[in-house]
Amino acid sequence: MTSLLRPLVAGNWKMNGTGQSLEQLAAIVAGLDALPASIDLLICPPATLIERASRTAHGSRLLIGGQNCHEKSDGAYTGEISAAMLGDCGASHVILGHSERRTLYAETSDLVCAKADAALGKGLVTIICIGETETERRAGEALSIVEQQLAASVPAGARAATVVIAYEPVWAIGTGLTPTAAEVAEVHAHIRALLVARYGSEGQAMRILYGGSVKAANARELLAIDHVDGALIGGASLKASDFLAIASVYHDISGSR
Repeated sequence: MTSLLRPLVAGNWKMNGTGQSLEQLAAIVAGLDALPASIDLLICPPATLIERASRTAHGSRLLIGGQNCHEKSDGAYTGEISAAMLGDCGASHVILGHSERRTLYAETSDLVCAKADAALGKGLVTIICIGETETERRAGEALSIVEQQLAASVPAGARAATVVIAYEPVWAIGTGLTPTAAEVAEVHAHIRALLVARYGSEGQAMRILYGGSVKAANARELLAIDHVDGALIGGASLKASDFLAIASVYHDISGSR
């Protein structure tokens, strides 16, 4: 059995890309017709490219998002970007709480929740990331860490139409390491149970993405796991052919629509 929810395949370009990178975005747009109409596709470029990316994707079904936003709507926060600014540039989504934000910039789950409230208030679909470190995984704490982060990071008023959860084991991001299918299945099932317990039918309908060294070679196995409703892709989303190859897996996965 695979997910019955509409899949979302999202790419996070992180701090990569200049204007020349829009050629890859244009190639993604050109390849959309070969993908199933039953999946959503999203690219989150750096903030400097969001407006140009939204123009490149205009008229297509490719969605454009940001990688972070501030929890305040405006003010004296030099170098920051608000949810309203993202929307003004053409973004419809935003990634929040990515492990790199949590580890490199000491973002807490409470801060992630505040940012999510701000993003939701401005009509952005929020992708909230959670996941354990290698030390926590080895200590048998993966499920408890995910539970703690989920409880503190996701706003009380979350709805399936506007909130997506991304499980990203920190130790698998950019390392080439990938959890086993059984490990991914265990965590995603746990997340689903927690969402249903807290949000009821909304939690049942909330999409849960897997992220962490997703590539064309392992996408088929990962995306076929129960409660895996898509992927959050890092490096493989920088090249159109790789991103499209991952998304094309949905042609063959039983249960995709």
